[in-house]
Amino acid sequence: MQTLYTQNVKGTSDYTGGEQRLRRQIRNLLEQQFSCFGYEEAETSALSELEWLTSKYGGGEEITKEIYQFSDQRGRELGLRYDLTMPLARLLTLNPGLRLPYRRFEMGKVFRDGPTKRGRLREFWQCDADVIGLTGPEAELELFQLAMQSFDQLDIPVVIRWNNRRLLAEVLTALGVPEALLSSVMLTLDKLAKISRTDVATELSGKGLNAASTNRLMELIDRDPQQLTLTALSIAYGLEDQPGYREAMRLQQLLTALNMDEVCIFDLFLSRGLSFYTGTVYEIFDATGQYTSSLGSGGRYDGMISKLAGDPELELPAVGLSFGLESVMELYRQQTQAEAMLRNCAAIDVAVIPIGDTLVEAVRTSGLLRAAGISTITDTSGRKLGKLLNSLYTRGIRFVVLIGEDEVRTQQVKLRDLAEGVEMAVPVEEAVHRLTQLCL
Repeated sequence: MQTLYTQNVKGTSDYTGGEQRLRRQIRNLLEQQFSCFGYEEAETSALSELEWLTSKYGGGEEITKEIYQFSDQRGRELGLRYDLTMPLARLLTLNPGLRLPYRRFEMGKVFRDGPTKRGRLREFWQCDADVIGLTGPEAELELFQLAMQSFDQLDIPVVIRWNNRRLLAEVLTALGVPEALLSSVMLTLDKLAKISRTDVATELSGKGLNAASTNRLMELIDRDPQQLTLTALSIAYGLEDQPGYREAMRLQQLLTALNMDEVCIFDLFLSRGLSFYTGTVYEIFDATGQYTSSLGSGGRYDGMISKLAGDPELELPAVGLSFGLESVMELYRQQTQAEAMLRNCAAIDVAVIPIGDTLVEAVRTSGLLRAAGISTITDTSGRKLGKLLNSLYTRGIRFVVLIGEDEVRTQQVKLRDLAEGVEMAVPVEEAVHRLTQLCL
């Protein structure tokens, strides 16, 4: 008989103990921040019709090839969600009566059949917040504030790099890039931090961009970032009346007025890989530079909902923000409080130990303690008492309730404080009262 080697599929993981508690803590913290900003929770399906899913994603083959695809028993072609933005657009299409502006958050797993690296898996959690019904830049500003406050709570210093795809299209057009190549050229520019300058030039030429436009674009890429401010771009390319430039400048003015511009930095060549983004786009990075993967990202996608609904009149402005839980975990786990949580076991306040034929009474007592909100286990291992008490104390369990046959006859229990080394015989009700005072 063949022996099966059991292991996780590459790019997926299981989580237990301190690791899982730490992940839950981050999700709880983000949920608190979402609620603090007035966002309400939604939950969407991980499954979609494949034809619908692949027909709506921007980014061409580079994106759609990473969608997990399969057939169900009826032969229907399905796909797993690549992110949480597409399911939100479907939710809005199917629920036209939602009150606007609609502020929603969702946390759940998404799936990408792509390359793996530190902080990038094939099955991973995203934590998203979106604003539907605001034309901006107020919505972008709010999401920037949400991101900054969330990472401040996590004690992770970040920088938010942002751009406007409409503005980038205006600059590329001024450099002679044809409209038909704009999205494709943006995809190449989005790789600037990942591939060499030579590879960028080669890829641009391979997409059919003529030599003159390629040279002008490469010259722009080589400029000092201080020469690529919004004002400098406007002067160089006559953008003062262009809508993308006006959108970007209004956001920049708000960021400056609120002293957020040292964290939220304009980056002309940031474009994101999905072409459904119509305006502002942004990515969040570790400010120290030690961790290079993105910690979060987002952007404005005003045209998506009407496209999904097949109704050009259903124009709903939308902008979103997504936190990558795996990347955030990579940084958060290095902190002192996180290291302690990873080392320690689950927090248990009390262990109830039956001695002799007292299991029913022990289980009943444990139930009373749990009903009072006290974390309690019933230890039925039958180990020698001395070794058992040492083991419980090592696990961080301070209080023990001992119930022997004598205690049952006298309608009492023995309450022992393992840290102080003291023990007292008290009625069950008094034991619950004392432990409530000590543990809660």
